Amino acid sequence: MTSDTPMKLDSLWRGAHIATMKDGLYSVIENAAMGVVDGRIVWIGEAQDLPVYEAQTEHELEGGWITPGLIDCHTHLVFGGNRAGEFEQRLNGVSYQEIAKQGGGIASSVKATRDASEAELIASASRRLQSLMADGVTTVEIKSGYGLSLESELKMLNAATDIGKQFPVTVKRTCLAAHAMPPEFDDKDAYIDYLCDTVLPKVAELGIADAVDAFCEGIAFSTEQVARYFKTADSLGLPVKIHAEQLSSLGGTAMASSFKALSADHIEFIEESDVKAMAESGTVAVLLPGAFFTLKETQRPPIALLRQYGVPMAIATDANPGTSPALSLRLMMNMACTLFALTPEESLAGATIHAAKALGMEASHGSLEVGKVADFVCWDVESPGELSYWLGGNLVKERVYEGKSS
Repeated sequence: MTSDTPMKLDSLWRGAHIATMKDGLYSVIENAAMGVVDGRIVWIGEAQDLPVYEAQTEHELEGGWITPGLIDCHTHLVFGGNRAGEFEQRLNGVSYQEIAKQGGGIASSVKATRDASEAELIASASRRLQSLMADGVTTVEIKSGYGLSLESELKMLNAATDIGKQFPVTVKRTCLAAHAMPPEFDDKDAYIDYLCDTVLPKVAELGIADAVDAFCEGIAFSTEQVARYFKTADSLGLPVKIHAEQLSSLGGTAMASSFKALSADHIEFIEESDVKAMAESGTVAVLLPGAFFTLKETQRPPIALLRQYGVPMAIATDANPGTSPALSLRLMMNMACTLFALTPEESLAGATIHAAKALGMEASHGSLEVGKVADFVCWDVESPGELSYWLGGNLVKERVYEGKSS
């Protein structure tokens, strides 16, 4: 293309500043413009530097700040029922043990999820997803894990797949079959055998999961059991991630790092050796302040160690019916700052470029650069730091998914 040949664009976006989040920093372009072709960015820079172009559509944003679309890299959006009643019981003094005896806790979510039709799961999850989207989310991860049987886990993953086809949002699906013990099993090793021999092979055969997850904790599965589950996932070509070190230090994070896990999530109790293992394997730390807040935890993730070793820190809602009924990723960004002492810049990186890495998508998503997918949000704010500052409120001026207003 010569200097006289116009740059052909599907759309041109201009009239706002851009925090590109390249390299996890604001990386600001003031008075910016962005050209899009086939849903990808082909030009980005200061508007005064635009080459000669022809655009099918031009969008004048009239102020504000553009950031990459937010990425919620850890959710449990698909589930039956809810546990608001248990929340009220606990506040009225009923203990977790008493609620469990009544059939509450995760057992109630498993029953409700198994009883729900796939259409019912899609309908309820869609309402929750739309709340996240209205708050600037353009990519979301959805886990299974409330089915705990082949039939019900597949039902959850099919629901997540269908949701991704219905809405202008990218859905990444994760099989979390090793989440808890189903009622029909009383031996954890036997259940892990079932997952390895039956569930994971079928999930891989159908191609309905992008990754595999497990809950490694005293109340769930041991490091050895999860390692066996991960070996099967690895043999089937499925990347892994882990819920680990939320309540105690069991070595799950280091073990997952040996499998080059995409992420280790919660991680309040990780130690320096775990952080070093994450740094060496490229595993992302996913911080979940919603669960920390809801459970009134006091052990914070070792943010200084994660910074010291250069481990990327992502932030997610952990949206689930029991421990984090959160439907705003921006609120989680604020909590990451106020509860975990992240900076607003780190918080925004955690909901964009680092969240993309936690899903294995950093080559195409999470920052605004030439060649990447044109998922972005124009916010009605005077600085990008405001995204971690405001508690609630509608700050979205324009949400753009794959180059189109959505």
